[in-house]
This record gives sequence, C-alpha cells and structure tokens, in this order.
Amino acid sequence: MRARRLVAVASVAVGLVALSGCRSEPGVAAYVGDHRITEDAVTEVIDDARAKNPAPTETAEQVPGQQVRLPGRSEVVSTLVLGQVCERISAAENYRPQGQAEAAQVAQQLGISPEARYARQVAELYTCLSGIPVGSPVAPTEQELADLVAAGKRAGAVPADVTVEQAAPQLDGEQLRQALATRNALAEAVDTYDVTVNPRYRPLEFPVLSFAGQAVAVGVPLGEPGSDAVTDVSTPRPAQTGPVDG
Repeated sequence: MRARRLVAVASVAVGLVALSGCRSEPGVAAYVGDHRITEDAVTEVIDDARAKNPAPTETAEQVPGQQVRLPGRSEVVSTLVLGQVCERISAAENYRPQGQAEAAQVAQQLGISPEARYARQVAELYTCLSGIPVGSPVAPTEQELADLVAAGKRAGAVPADVTVEQAAPQLDGEQLRQALATRNALAEAVDTYDVTVNPRYRPLEFPVLSFAGQAVAVGVPLGEPGSDAVTDVSTPRPAQTGPVDG
C-alpha cells in the first residue's frame, strides 16, 4: 500500500467551496467569480493536446515505457479553475511562487508533449500553487482514515480483507498529514470565491494525494457536490509520478 504525490513540484492544492446561488449558461464549463471558463476553451485545450500527441501508427517510433495520456475535459476544467483561483489569491495576499515548475518536467509526468498547451498550463498552475502557504501537518480523524482505506480498497491498493486498524499505520504518515493540511488550509482560504461548475463535471475534485493506481486518496472538491446530471465519465486519472511511502 503505497501512495504517490500528484506532482513533486506542487506543494499545495486549491480547494473551493461554492457559494449559494445558481449560475448556468449554455457553453460555460465553470465560473470563478465573474470569470467564465467556456466549453470552447476546454475543447481548444483538448484539441491542442490531441494534435500534438497524435495516436501512434504502425511505423511510428515509440519510446519504450512511454504512454500518452491525453487530458480529459474534467482535468482541463479543474486546471483552468485552479489557475484562476490561485492568481486571485496570490494577487490579493501578495503571495510569490517558491518554486518553478517546468513544462518539460510536467509533460513527462503527464505523458504528453511539452509543446501541448495543457502542459504549460499545468506547469503555470503548480508554480503558482508553490507560493500558497500551508500550515502544520494535520492528523487524520478516524472517519478520514476509514474513508481512505475504503478508497484504497476500491482502487485495489488496499487488500479487501485488511481492516482500518491494520492499514492505518501504513497510510497515516507525513505525506498524508501534509496533504490534509493542504486541503484544509486552502479550502478555508478560498471559501469566499464564487465558484460554480457545470453539472456535467460534478463532482469535480482536485487530487492532492493519489494511490499508486491513480485513485484519489485525498482531494479537494471544486464547486458544488455531485448532481443527477450526466457526468464526464471518460476523464482519465492524472499521470502518476515516482512512488513515495505513504
């Protein structure tokens, strides 16, 4: 049972709690305050990634062990929403990046071309997020540990016959506690942002920590919780990075 960071260069993740009110316009994927993230903008990012990561042909030379993972629409929406929120928080609080994420490094982690717009957008997001302060590590509650073990079982990362008491010592470590601190601190910091997500993407979650199989271990909800609307079930998980002990 080993957990992985989403990305080594990202020290924080932004979480949003939507305010009351309902906004819905045709062609809008999400709102951050008065800013609209349109479906067309999401499609442009997807099309750009597809154009710069064409499907391999029989004659194409492939790099051993390399697998192209094109971003799904939900991933793109999440990145665009977080980018807007991080920019606003940083401007309001005068935060400055503490690290620089390179598009080439991010592209390798994501499994896409460094020329893809999505790789640059993710790198810019991680750079921005590195400037958001996070408090001391937070110990998980019993319920959080139970939920974590349940998620691990669904992902096949925790054996079905392992109890919470047995799994907790292996899952509860510095990485988990820092992820919980990140989730809590940033959710609180941005809970006044008026974020609304199109029902097709709900529930939208930003992974702070993932299991080896890419299932989310700790995540922050973006916008409203789930709805009865049809969701984007085709979205792949974020690309994995090297394993670290959980």
